[in-house]
Amino acid sequence: MNQPLAIAILGASGRMGRALIESALRTPTLRLAAAIERSGNPALGSDAGTMIGAETAGVAVTDALPAALAKSAVLVDFTGPAASLLALEACVLANRPIVIGTTGFTPEQKIAIGKAARSIPVCIAANYSIGVNVALKLVETAARTLGNDYDVEIVEAHHRHKVDSPSGTALAFGEAAATGLDRDLRSNAIYGREGQTGARKKETIGFATIRGGDVVGDHTVLFLGDGERIEISHRATSRSNFASGALRAAEWLSSQPAGLYSMRDVLGLND
Repeated sequence: MNQPLAIAILGASGRMGRALIESALRTPTLRLAAAIERSGNPALGSDAGTMIGAETAGVAVTDALPAALAKSAVLVDFTGPAASLLALEACVLANRPIVIGTTGFTPEQKIAIGKAARSIPVCIAANYSIGVNVALKLVETAARTLGNDYDVEIVEAHHRHKVDSPSGTALAFGEAAATGLDRDLRSNAIYGREGQTGARKKETIGFATIRGGDVVGDHTVLFLGDGERIEISHRATSRSNFASGALRAAEWLSSQPAGLYSMRDVLGLND
């Protein structure tokens, strides 16, 4: 019988960290080996299980990342760009795969992630929900099929505490549409409109952002044609779907060679 895969979770006391701990503790093929937070975090020293209101897990929250990696097979990271890059360096030194759920990386930071992936397996995705990744595939297919006769607009909503805008998932939907239309998103994206903006340019991919309340994450891609409108939507009602997807990615990544992977690779959606 195979032993459960030892998982380390970085950003353990955050919204996603707690969801990951909860999911890991109830997944028979996984073992929570380490829960990591930044120095000074109030959760340090507490039991990871009791921190989320569950039974004692026997794993104390720590800020000692190298020691945590030494007893883990894969690191799952949902923090911020700076912390993720530090974790990436630690994983390269420890020769450990890393699943990155952080968004908001700069182009230069993305290059650094790509370089690290020459040494270790790295999975990075804007969203680890299985449903979102199926929707991304649908958006790309719809864009390719509908072509330039349909305008593309993306509307997203998140809770009031989200710090980046548009969301990484919204940008991923934009990239999927741009790929299907053979366009460059950075050259054609419009992030909001105000005032006398003039008529809409055909090649534009528009984004509208909503922030408020406790919205986990809503995304809708609209293909707007003459006489009809096609909408592809995904609405998350909890973070459990993101957590289970990220842990599925961790299990898959643990047996892969060094390289840069996405959730589409994990789900076999690149064919």
